[in-house]
Amino acid sequence: MTDVGTYALAADLALLLGGFAYAAVSDLRDREVPDALWQVLGIVGFLVGFVDVVPGGVVPTFLWFVVGLLVIQHLFAWDLRLGGWGDRYADILELMAYVAVVALVAVAVAVLVTVLFARGLFEAGILFGGADAKALMIVGLLVPMLATPLIPLPASVAPVTAILPFAVNVLMDAALFSIAIPLVIAARNVRAKEFRGLSGFVGYTIPVDDLPRKYVWVRDPMFGEAREEEKSIETSEDDRRRRQAIAEDLRSRGVRRVWVTPQIPFIVVMAVGVVAALVAGNVLFDLIFQL
Repeated sequence: MTDVGTYALAADLALLLGGFAYAAVSDLRDREVPDALWQVLGIVGFLVGFVDVVPGGVVPTFLWFVVGLLVIQHLFAWDLRLGGWGDRYADILELMAYVAVVALVAVAVAVLVTVLFARGLFEAGILFGGADAKALMIVGLLVPMLATPLIPLPASVAPVTAILPFAVNVLMDAALFSIAIPLVIAARNVRAKEFRGLSGFVGYTIPVDDLPRKYVWVRDPMFGEAREEEKSIETSEDDRRRRQAIAEDLRSRGVRRVWVTPQIPFIVVMAVGVVAALVAGNVLFDLIFQL
């Protein structure tokens, strides 16, 4: 890697760490990450990427331009500006863009796979929030591949980590560390003598009066078509008002405590995954290949 390329990678890594630190704090505090953060990270990462590809000539520059625009269009609500026409044709236009990029791009496969991967996880409901999918795309845009983490990898692990897009390593590391969350919840329930078998790993009770200021989903007693309503929530303020309404309804029915599941700030877990992937690569594969 040239000195310029080294500086560009350092800039991308600094941008990634700083951006995820801000996103993690925002997600932990408000359970919402501003779209402007991903837009700034995406545009700056897109521009910095040209430092690496321009010396390679027209073809890699063009491929980076195409793939970068594909990522960035996810970060802006361009379909809303088209009005009713956008409602009818936005999905078709986006599909055409995907098809065109897939046809044109082979060299930039790491970035493209990351975008498709993130979008697929979002559509499947595995990444519940739009910010989670955008964050994964930003990882792929800023650092498509990182074959050599800070801690040297064993020879049995290095080839696997090297061929995986960096964003996949980040997500797998985040998923591994998220295993700690149900264990923490279970420990809380054991201490409170409220452990309920398997459900004791995912939920706990809180006073109804605490609902408006806690980032939780109400599970028992259920409040109307709760799960369907949850899917329609757009902002943390909408969610707070909903929890306020639920609390008022439960108080009127004499309910004093309610069983809830926490709204996990997954951006925080992903931020841990970013650091882990930078330091140790794919931690899960590290463990598996060491057994």
